[in-house]
Amino acid sequence: MKSWSYTALERGGRTVSGSMEAPDEAEVARRLRRAGSVPLGIVPAKASLFGGGERLSGRDLAHVLRELATMLGAGQDLDRALRFLVETAASGRVRRVIEALRASVRDGSPLAAAMAQHPRSFPRLAVGMVRAGEAGGTLGPTLERLALLMERQQALAATIQSAMIYPSLLLLAAIGAVVLLLTQVLPQFVPLFEQSGAALPASTRFLIDAGDAVGRDGPAALAVLLAGLVAARMVLRRPGPRLAFDRFKLRLPGSGGLLREVLAARLCRTLGTLLQNGVALVPALAITREVLGNAAGVAALDRATEAAKSGGGLSGVLAESGAFPVRMVHLLRLGEETAQLAQTALRAAEIHEDSTRTATQRLVALLTPAITILMGAVIAGIVSSLLLAMLSLNDLAQ
Repeated sequence: MKSWSYTALERGGRTVSGSMEAPDEAEVARRLRRAGSVPLGIVPAKASLFGGGERLSGRDLAHVLRELATMLGAGQDLDRALRFLVETAASGRVRRVIEALRASVRDGSPLAAAMAQHPRSFPRLAVGMVRAGEAGGTLGPTLERLALLMERQQALAATIQSAMIYPSLLLLAAIGAVVLLLTQVLPQFVPLFEQSGAALPASTRFLIDAGDAVGRDGPAALAVLLAGLVAARMVLRRPGPRLAFDRFKLRLPGSGGLLREVLAARLCRTLGTLLQNGVALVPALAITREVLGNAAGVAALDRATEAAKSGGGLSGVLAESGAFPVRMVHLLRLGEETAQLAQTALRAAEIHEDSTRTATQRLVALLTPAITILMGAVIAGIVSSLLLAMLSLNDLAQ
């Protein structure tokens, strides 16, 4: 199948543009005519640098699902709901994706199949839930739950990112201030020290040498650091190193607990939503593994999936991995014992999302004063070394 971009004239006289997956140009034209449109131009879609096709951001996807659920809940049919989304799209990228969906749906394709043609925009989670909703005749409520899931995921990620902005900026400012003192301020005093011939304190000599090293080797060191980061990223694409690194992150003091809370929130929210929507346990686990974002968690969930296939429980296998909080394991065990795994998983998701927000606030509350104190101590040390050197010059003059 190839991707084609088209421009067509609808029955009402409006010109529309979109993309479609089809074997050839003639098939695209045939589908457009069958939908009641007149093809004006059909060309192969340009492949993007990272694999071709439009891509919706997480925020765009959540907005599209929410609007679609609202329109269907208001009694609109799917074609009219998609047309409304096309007309109110916030950007050309979103408009092209929805136009492609609408073209596929008007061609007789189910919404889930149309979404599956755009894997860069619609993850397997969304496709699986929509397929289950279409099969059960509950597409509107399914989209409502899916939109809520996406919005919660975006809100959780935004909470963590927003909380880390201030400590990150503070750390950059601290590093910049130290570099500025070593490379710009301190060299102004070096000629004065050399002319006096006085013996400088050890701390002052150390700072002068450090400033020379930063000014001379700083660009090269930065280039080496960037190259090392690129190399490390390439190495971490391999399954073995990635698994070891993700396990190491979960064991870190402080941040490891936060990462386990995030992992538990993702697993429980996704699994509970899928089960509540009628997806069977094993397919739900297969979809859930794709949203975890941690190789250690994925490995544990894979073992739990194998146990589920043989009739075993999830909680025992997840507990052995050590990748998830104990609270989550106990709640899932309770859900299995009471045959209410979906409801219990969703309740666990709320608990771990709250724990994530609390842990993030605590981490920021610790990082901010720690960085401030460290920055003050370093700058005070530099200033004190300069004052000691100036006092030695004063003693020599007397």
